[in-house]
Amino acid sequence: MPDVRFDVPPDVAFDYLVDPHRRPEWQSSLRRVEDVDPGTPRVGQRWVDVTVPGQRPRMRTTVLDRPRTWTEVGSWRGIDAVLTLELVPDGKGCRVTPTFRVTGRGAVRPLAWVVDRIAVLGVLPDLRRAARLLAGRHR
Repeated sequence: MPDVRFDVPPDVAFDYLVDPHRRPEWQSSLRRVEDVDPGTPRVGQRWVDVTVPGQRPRMRTTVLDRPRTWTEVGSWRGIDAVLTLELVPDGKGCRVTPTFRVTGRGAVRPLAWVVDRIAVLGVLPDLRRAARLLAGRHR
């Protein structure tokens, strides 16, 4: 998947992107998040995404290597989605490269396959929105 340029340092972009409370600001598929484990983002942190269509996947942070790598896993009715964000310094800013993989079990396996193939249509615009929001806040 292509990367997205952020005009803020990697630690600023990282802290914003991995905070579940901030996700509805830039992730178009989210109405809100609920039941976020208290404290700062960390491996094992859990929450529930409340999506625009109404699904409620259970989310969990599985990798957090600030400010380089973060991975979340979301599970909902036999579908698992894994999003990894890799951040690399680039001048005074950084580049964020997403990797997104959707898998399914049983009857939802074909649906998961389709979602996996079109994921780039949602992930990249959302990251571009996050980059714009952060650039506007850090001028």
